[in-house]
Amino acid sequence: MAILPQFLVLLLATGCAYALVSSETLNPPVPKAISDLRDAIMKGLGFQSEDFTVSGFDVRDALVGQAVAYEFDVEVGKVRVPVKLMEDVSRWDFVDLPIFRAAAEAGGEAKELAEIGRRRVEDARVSPTLPPFQLAGPLELWIQDGDDVRLSLPHDVEAGTLNRVMLSDGAVVTVKGARSVSLRDPLDLPLPLNRSHKGRPLASGLLTLARALRQTARSNQKPLLSLRIVGPTFLTSAPSPAPDDKLKLKLKRLAPGLVELSSRTAPETLTLDDDVELSHASTLWPLTALNGSNPNLRGFEELLSSVLGKKGDEEGSFRLVKAQVSAQTYVKMGFAVEQELLDGQADWSGLPEWKTKPKKGKAHFEVLARVEEGGKVIPEKIAVVRPYVSQEVLADNVQVGNVSVSTTEVLHPPPIYFTL
Repeated sequence: MAILPQFLVLLLATGCAYALVSSETLNPPVPKAISDLRDAIMKGLGFQSEDFTVSGFDVRDALVGQAVAYEFDVEVGKVRVPVKLMEDVSRWDFVDLPIFRAAAEAGGEAKELAEIGRRRVEDARVSPTLPPFQLAGPLELWIQDGDDVRLSLPHDVEAGTLNRVMLSDGAVVTVKGARSVSLRDPLDLPLPLNRSHKGRPLASGLLTLARALRQTARSNQKPLLSLRIVGPTFLTSAPSPAPDDKLKLKLKRLAPGLVELSSRTAPETLTLDDDVELSHASTLWPLTALNGSNPNLRGFEELLSSVLGKKGDEEGSFRLVKAQVSAQTYVKMGFAVEQELLDGQADWSGLPEWKTKPKKGKAHFEVLARVEEGGKVIPEKIAVVRPYVSQEVLADNVQVGNVSVSTTEVLHPPPIYFTL
């Protein structure tokens, strides 16, 4: 098996002391979501043989956090390149998720002492949400799971159940409480990627693409860009430093579940010649809160440039097939894999003769998994961890080779003549 030599190398690298440690603890019943996660990891790593013993996956030690995930599919020519990114989890906490306590509640077991300090989440699933963001028209928004959406323009407006919102040119809204935002239809974007400000902290390539896309959307009768927003709770007009009636949005009901939001002021004029005036204050349409100096935006441009390669400097186009930004719940937990070591299976040349050769090898891992809406847990990243750093203390006679005092060379220090 290909995984076996790698496992032995990992054992020697992490230290033989791990193989001598064995923890016999009483584990609680493993919920089905965690057992499925364990089976998927063991199958992916090749630890399905009877020679391997897996321990860990204890929900009492699991940490829960939330972060924003980005998924893109870029098609260049006939090659489709998927890109998946995740922001760092800012805070890990002990949270009693429903998938953790399902098995215990089914068995009617009492809450253990280790679970008292956990923050309990009620059975009504609380999904993570995205931070508030702004969208500018012309744009089409399809609302999913938006039965309780509130409209404020800036005063609350009764619009009923919303399924679709049309943002006219010049209208800007702030979306709160959304779980995800995704592109409904693929977009064909022009090349070359104009990075005239290369070397400066400015995402000029993406800003140029956004301006060209907005100009095309303005010239068409039907909105070019269509987004799907899942679970928004609040749509409000964008705040302005100068309160004025002209800054309010007008609401027009076109059909049941379909409304149009328009601005009371005329939209600003924009031509492609304005590309030369890109600056740090330039914003990325339709996300008006992102300017050209945003570090995440500059990172996306570098990533897009590496995906396009040489075609990014040639005339043509590429297709953005998929784009989704979503708030996700992640679980981090540890596990260990143990294996019986046979004679000649490991190289103990670096082990001192006085040390007992271990009969078992043990390696520790940590998995970062994503919790789906249906309760399924998908592994995202697996890393090797060192639960502790072993330190060895040797006696003096062992360090000098265990020789007797009679054979030790006598060293006479130089005399100090000024000593009485």
